[in-house]
Amino acid sequence: MTTPSPRRLTRRIGGILALAVTAAALTGCAASGSAQHDATPARSSAAGCVADPTAVVDAPSKLPTGPLPAKLVSALDAAAIAGKAQASTPGAIVAVQTPKGRWMKAYGVADPDTGRAMTLAETQRIGSVTKTFTGTLVLQLAGEGKLSLDDHIDKYVKGVPNGDEITLRELITMTSGLASYTLNTDLQNAWFANPQAEWSPEQLLSASFALKPVFEPGAKFNYSNTNFVLLGEVIQKVTGEPYVSVLQDGILTPLGLTHTAMPAGNAPLPDPHADGFTLQGTPDGDFTPVNSTDWNPTFAWTAGQMTSTISDMLLWGRTLATGHGVLDRKAQLDRLASIPKAGGYGDAFGCIDGWLGHDGDLPGYNSSVFYDTASDTTVIVFVNSDIMSGTCKESKTLPDNPSSGRCMAPSTRIFVALSDALGHHFTANPAN
Repeated sequence: MTTPSPRRLTRRIGGILALAVTAAALTGCAASGSAQHDATPARSSAAGCVADPTAVVDAPSKLPTGPLPAKLVSALDAAAIAGKAQASTPGAIVAVQTPKGRWMKAYGVADPDTGRAMTLAETQRIGSVTKTFTGTLVLQLAGEGKLSLDDHIDKYVKGVPNGDEITLRELITMTSGLASYTLNTDLQNAWFANPQAEWSPEQLLSASFALKPVFEPGAKFNYSNTNFVLLGEVIQKVTGEPYVSVLQDGILTPLGLTHTAMPAGNAPLPDPHADGFTLQGTPDGDFTPVNSTDWNPTFAWTAGQMTSTISDMLLWGRTLATGHGVLDRKAQLDRLASIPKAGGYGDAFGCIDGWLGHDGDLPGYNSSVFYDTASDTTVIVFVNSDIMSGTCKESKTLPDNPSSGRCMAPSTRIFVALSDALGHHFTANPAN
């Protein structure tokens, strides 16, 4: 594969693991790890982004898996095709589940060189969707009395700037004020110079701690991958077990997510998998996508190293909202109440207008995992590209940019089209 030059990094590298649903719902700020979001967080017990939390947690444990009505399938298929046509990606996989049934379909190619078609079985790097697993494990440990969200991080990890003030709650809600390690230019340059290199959590944290905090703990919202690397360290300190073991025992085995994992950084993606393509790290004037399939994901660790399949994510997307099988009823209601009223970021997930979930972005791969709390509908989109399309001010686009509309990541663009076909439009935050 081609190794990209570190000569120029788009600001989007600051948001390698960036989320499309952030407190920007309150402020209109762009959702990028390199942007500063100035929404003041507030826990909500009244109706807000999730209009009826009780109905969400009391939803049936399982939904029918038979086919959706033909008319709806036709509308979804047309929406996916139209969305992909406006997105810069070789392939896509989409899945929708409602109380009326389930529909999944693959589009385009997994490997442009061979022409191999995308299939429903592809393993995907899910990037920041990993944060939803890390956050859930923290909430499980809190429910077991093994930690408190009001604990300060310096109880578990020493040397954190403002560590005697930052609580675990501020880490999980992205209000700690710690700068994301992805903003450290020395780390960026080293990573792009050798994207197969192994990174330790200590290296990532050191890169963050070398940067000045962006605000006082709890004062504002700022999407920072540092928060979830720290939470990964907390999980290991509290349990005395490797993160992957806690993940397996706490979530993957109980839910039967047999195709979801956090493989070692030098382990190849399980077959079948799509090749991923990115423009991140390419020099000025170079608009040739780089094959980033084998880039080492330890750069993301507990903030974004996991892999999964579309079927597993269809189950996880709904579980994330209902809590079924991972958190008790009260804990899940508290989690839903962590979302600011008008929408924004709560306990390791986001919400806009009743759409709750997370997106994930690693070079070459982009995923959207969302659940409509008003209709008990889950929508998943996987694509094998993280290349933006539309009118983008900072992120590179392809010379044959397929869209003249708003700048969007490819999975977001397809997800928005699907949301329209479902009758509940998802208003994506501005991208860059």
